[in-house]
Amino acid sequence: MEERTGRGRGLGLRPPRKAPNPSSSIWKPVRSCPARDPKQTCAEAFREKSNPHLDDDDSHRSPNSPYLAGTCPDMCPAKERAQRERLRDLSVFERLKGNPARTSPHLAVKKFCRTISTVDIQESDVRPPPVLQRTLKYLMNLVNSEEHPFEVVHDFVFDRTRSIRQDLSMQNIIDDQAISMYEEMVKFHIVSHNRLVMCWGKSDLSSLCHLNIEQLMKCLLTLFKLYDLNRLSRSLHTNEAEFYSFFVLLHLGGKIQKMGDSLSLWYRQLSLPILQSKKMHFARALIRYSQMGNYKRFFCSLEAEASDLQLRLVEPFLDEVVFL
Repeated sequence: MEERTGRGRGLGLRPPRKAPNPSSSIWKPVRSCPARDPKQTCAEAFREKSNPHLDDDDSHRSPNSPYLAGTCPDMCPAKERAQRERLRDLSVFERLKGNPARTSPHLAVKKFCRTISTVDIQESDVRPPPVLQRTLKYLMNLVNSEEHPFEVVHDFVFDRTRSIRQDLSMQNIIDDQAISMYEEMVKFHIVSHNRLVMCWGKSDLSSLCHLNIEQLMKCLLTLFKLYDLNRLSRSLHTNEAEFYSFFVLLHLGGKIQKMGDSLSLWYRQLSLPILQSKKMHFARALIRYSQMGNYKRFFCSLEAEASDLQLRLVEPFLDEVVFL
């Protein structure tokens, strides 16, 4: 996914609109085991107790369901491809030579299924980590496509990334590979957050923006759990501080339920390395300037310190910030 450059002079901030109407390596799956090693680590204990609900998209999963070891070699299982060809249920991105009833292993991507259960699914229906990584890379390349309107691209990638998260959860994949994939999916939702707002005026965009932020929050919260599970020392993961800052910056706008004082309580749960990081210091300062109405410092700080992704995340909120 390409990044914008020339941040300083090229903020490209839109003029304020009217105040919004307040009425509108070798992978091995972790499997359930009744016996516990007394030397079991905290991370392993957490996997057994909490991982069935590590991602909300897998919250329907029974705690007693076994984890799977996916064997599907393609982006979409052959059985699903055949069924969707019969039903002519193919996205425009999946159609072979534009035929709505034909696809191929190189085009079809497994759909998200809300009612799926590991009891009813076979290992051949689940993609292992290397296939999931390849699928995610394919999807992220589509995000920059200009052949179709962005809202069409977003709708396809939005659904297929949820399916990737579902396959990760069903296999209990909680290692560095999962962290890398979740970080990419968070980036996708941030870019979508920015670009969907730029398409202002088109139908159904309000609901698209709301659903996108909802999934962005879910991805972030799962990512924070993954960071903790894979922490070997007090040191931070490479991108951890910036991704924590995204969660803070989301509270600039009115698009999500305000945490209010609980955001301060949330800060207390974070480690000092995260709180003292430059990325988090910037995010907290931006929130503070907004609350104080100090917009000069707000915009100066934004232009001088924001990373590309932080700027993409904040930009759609700028009109709201001015009118708070």
